[in-house]
Amino acid sequence: MSQQKVADDLRISRGQYQKYEDGNSEAPYQILIRISQYYNVTTDLLLTADLTKVSLDGMIKIGQNRMLLPVMVDAENNDAIEIVPQAAKAGYTSGYADPEYIGNLPIISLPFLGAGKHRAFPVEGDSMPPHEDGSFIVGKYVEGFGEIRDGKTYIVVTKDDGIVYKRLNKNGKNALVLHSDNSFYEPYQVKASDIIEIWEYVCNIGRNDQKMEHTTDTVTSLLIEMRKELREVKAKIQ
Repeated sequence: MSQQKVADDLRISRGQYQKYEDGNSEAPYQILIRISQYYNVTTDLLLTADLTKVSLDGMIKIGQNRMLLPVMVDAENNDAIEIVPQAAKAGYTSGYADPEYIGNLPIISLPFLGAGKHRAFPVEGDSMPPHEDGSFIVGKYVEGFGEIRDGKTYIVVTKDDGIVYKRLNKNGKNALVLHSDNSFYEPYQVKASDIIEIWEYVCNIGRNDQKMEHTTDTVTSLLIEMRKELREVKAKIQ
């Protein structure tokens, strides 16, 4: 399409649009939203990713045909499952919308998972037994809060905490409460505005076939019991 055609559709002058396209001027947010809707690309991708390096066909379409997530496909052009390795975990909160970052992640195929967009994330720590440190949680992308079921487990990606795996409960419309299955860790609340992505637990990829206990260390068990007793004491005092 010509610049004049695009400018007319956006209801701006050709000269104004040319400055945006050439990078000589920054579009105000009202026009940025129009461009986003016109090309069916979210504003975060317009602002953070070099879209000349990827095909828009390689992005998942969610909602009103707006492309939200860069996705990978396998040799047969089927949706692949990107694996976020431990080494790439720290960069995910800034690279999740970057097609180049996603394109460099390793991929696997699990045909039995069915429809939906899936991605695998590393498990760290001992807050969610029996999933051991170093295993991976495969999650299905959640489009909105309405799909979240209280008491179910999810991968939550936030601006401050990065990637965490927790059991969720909705706290009104604008926040979630994140619970650990290991009672040593206190639940905490996250505002909806701080959440980047949510992925519903689908399956676990572990590293051994040994039965996992909720606690494998006597000292850890003792600390958990002490914490429970302290909570009971506080409750009686209040």
